[in-house]
Amino acid sequence: MTLTREYQICTRCVMDTTDSLISFDEAGICNHCTNYLELLNRYILPEPERTTELKRIITEIQRKGKGKEYDSILGVSGGVDSTFMAYKAKELGLRPLAVHLDNGWDSKLAVTNIERVLKRLDISLNTYVIDWEEFKDLQHAYFKASVVDIEAITDHAIYATIYDVAVKHKVKYIIDGFNLITEGILPRSWIWNKNDLVNLKDIHRQFGTKPLKTFPMMGFPRYAYLRKIRGYRSFALLNYIDYNREKAKQFLMKKLGWEDYGGKHLESLFTKFYQSYILPRKFNIDKRKAHLSALILSGQTTRESALKELEKPPYEEQELKRDKEYVLKKLGFSEDEFERLMAQPIKRHDEYKTDRRLRNFLLKFRS
Repeated sequence: MTLTREYQICTRCVMDTTDSLISFDEAGICNHCTNYLELLNRYILPEPERTTELKRIITEIQRKGKGKEYDSILGVSGGVDSTFMAYKAKELGLRPLAVHLDNGWDSKLAVTNIERVLKRLDISLNTYVIDWEEFKDLQHAYFKASVVDIEAITDHAIYATIYDVAVKHKVKYIIDGFNLITEGILPRSWIWNKNDLVNLKDIHRQFGTKPLKTFPMMGFPRYAYLRKIRGYRSFALLNYIDYNREKAKQFLMKKLGWEDYGGKHLESLFTKFYQSYILPRKFNIDKRKAHLSALILSGQTTRESALKELEKPPYEEQELKRDKEYVLKKLGFSEDEFERLMAQPIKRHDEYKTDRRLRNFLLKFRS
């Protein structure tokens, strides 16, 4: 017999029991708050150590990139985080090559932002256009598998493409767009390991119909080889500066002509529909709670403001109608077929094959 858990919301942030694994202390503060602050304490250096370490890393990247056309690789989506990261990399004296994965879902504004900003920064761009029929078939497979992290396939392809480009150009440093300040909260129950190629292949084997001939892939063994044996490194640049997302937005709009999307990661039309409609409706997940909670803990918004934001629907009615029609048409789903997929029982990713055993085995040899 499954007991229904009583609803509870954190007294400090806005995470709640829609995360099935959340826990609270006696004061009603959730584990995400505790974990977030521990991560910041562990990985965000205080000043002046942070500036000193940043200078050391930049000098090292420049030294290893001497004589090469580029000294670093950075992924760009057109969103605020990756765009500001590109600006800072250039400001710090790096010579990055920007990499963008076009999975067929870029908004027109995302493309415009990328082209406009990189031109002004004089940063070269390498765009990998994914085979749409393969990618659509893989998205169909994830819908049919009824797992939560449909976006894992895009993230997987992004990481694989970035490393492919790094290897091609023999550039050992990858500037990672992740930052703890605004992204340090995301429940494990809401996502799956983006690097789990075993999971991806098994889902596609069971539900896909087209062979994945060109889809970029990088499982954990290759990742471990490139990192441990070949010496490729990632550098989370935004963790070494005082990163305020709203201030970054205003700066980019004023200085580089960047335009705002109105939400986090909404530069992709599918990501927008997935986060704002599929996740809340089928999985009872509102990712705004995680994003806003990180901003609360970093002092970039208040809990009161976050709660007011969450009172607003993730989608405006007319906008939802328009986007849903577009997404279903592009994916080739009829309304009835889509509704059947949405009504399917939810399955965990680990109900399919995973790389967990192999990953745990290889991690034993980590120095």
